[in-house]
Amino acid sequence: MRAVVLPRHGTHDVLRVEERPDPQPGPGEVRIKVEAAGLNFADLMARIGMYPDAPKVPSVLGYEVAGTVDSVGPGVDAVSPGARVAAGTKFGGFAELAVAEIAHTVPIPESMSMADAAAIPLNYATAYAALVIMGGVRQGDRVLIHSAGGGVGIAATQLAHHFGAFVIGSASASKHTRVRQEGADETIDHYSQDVAAEVRRLTGGEGVDIILDALGPATLRRDWRILRPGGRVIAFGASQVRTGDRRNLPAALRMVATFPFSTMPWWKAHGMMNENKGVFGLNLFHWWEQAGSLERLVAPLRSLVESGVVRPVVDSTFPFERAADAHRRLESGASVGKVVLTPR
Repeated sequence: MRAVVLPRHGTHDVLRVEERPDPQPGPGEVRIKVEAAGLNFADLMARIGMYPDAPKVPSVLGYEVAGTVDSVGPGVDAVSPGARVAAGTKFGGFAELAVAEIAHTVPIPESMSMADAAAIPLNYATAYAALVIMGGVRQGDRVLIHSAGGGVGIAATQLAHHFGAFVIGSASASKHTRVRQEGADETIDHYSQDVAAEVRRLTGGEGVDIILDALGPATLRRDWRILRPGGRVIAFGASQVRTGDRRNLPAALRMVATFPFSTMPWWKAHGMMNENKGVFGLNLFHWWEQAGSLERLVAPLRSLVESGVVRPVVDSTFPFERAADAHRRLESGASVGKVVLTPR
């Protein structure tokens, strides 16, 4: 099979399309003929050597795919070859064939394109974990979503709106129209506006119940200050740590060094009980490793896909041979929704 291979850490241009052995499905697994694969921030970090959970190079990255089931492993009877699915793959997704656990597959309706389907598994699983399981979102909650125009941001905006929350999306001004179309009630330009001041204005000075923050660490102190009593921040990313298209250890270390001074628990541990607020950390890969499965997150998505609540947004698609351009697009910060790779 053909695959996008990361032979060594470096800039976008180190990526190569090579022939690799076909993977074989094990017990409880399916093999998928990949028609589209989603690109994630983790893939960018892995490429420059700053994602510790990534496989050792040379490797095939790619967390999520969409396609048709090609074959099934022992014990799989829930799907048959030919079924249209999206799935989380725990890397190995940027290839013509990928293996996934049956529990991590989502049936895809005929009306949905494979490129759209590739935007489902990790974006929506992350958004569901943050909003529902950790955030406990309820009707009437006020939710602030940072990076609301990104893949997870779009997913979270749709889900928060579905559950009846008042949604504030923080994104660059060029993305505001789309963010509102996906369910945001209000938008903030985090480049030109004071986010904290705008949140206070929009909420009558009360603040918000839930904040989804993929930026960190510098924004977490501000997040804390604009939480209502009972509020919670879910920190699931650290895009501020990225320093460009290559590994820059001095700059990265300076940013990482700010975490103890920006995050929990030491600077507020003594006051958390009195302030009635909390901070959650979310790392989907570690959840996957520790729980042994993402079924708790993926299962609810099946009905949400069927009902049309999940409406994936694809920014752009690139063939495997243009994987470097796909990385550039995601890294630019200009994308709205998902950047997708396709075999051809």
